[in-house]
Amino acid sequence: MQKPLTILGIDPGTLFMGYSVIEVVADRITIREMDVLKLTSSKDNYYRLQKIHQKVTQLMNAFNPDEFAIEAPFYGKNVQSMLKLGRAQGVAIAAAMEKSVPITEYSPKKVKQSITGNGNADKEQVWKMLQQITGLPEKPAQFDATDALAVAICHHYSSKIPGLKMVSKPLARKKSKASWEQFVSANGHRITT
Repeated sequence: MQKPLTILGIDPGTLFMGYSVIEVVADRITIREMDVLKLTSSKDNYYRLQKIHQKVTQLMNAFNPDEFAIEAPFYGKNVQSMLKLGRAQGVAIAAAMEKSVPITEYSPKKVKQSITGNGNADKEQVWKMLQQITGLPEKPAQFDATDALAVAICHHYSSKIPGLKMVSKPLARKKSKASWEQFVSANGHRITT
């Protein structure tokens, strides 16, 4: 029997962080957990970041996911909002890094495209498609939870098609003189003067 692939999906936020844990066996998706971490706006930013880190760590310990998928911040005009959202994403990623789980980011447009076929779909359209995909009976109180589910399912779909993941690539290293000399010595017959 095939071992289930467990994916933790996160929709980062500074007031609401959506999270979802799915298991996939032979394209059958089972939702293990889906909810929202509500963060009080009356507390300072660092308190909220601590709560995000604690929650993601708790999920990592409880479900031991094989892979971690997170929605990348969208680019908006409000720089302060972007900074706060980037920090929320960063502490969630740090919790996954502590467990050495592979991390993949997806743009909001990519997630919507993967689930609905339309990168500009609204949250209601995404929810309706998720309902068809997973069979969930009712709409959640917060779309942040379904956004996290969409991220996890997007990751599952993208992992099946090479080149669709948005992963960071290491910077290209400069070719050293030694490697050029090795190339010339191995390929002298290809050099014309």
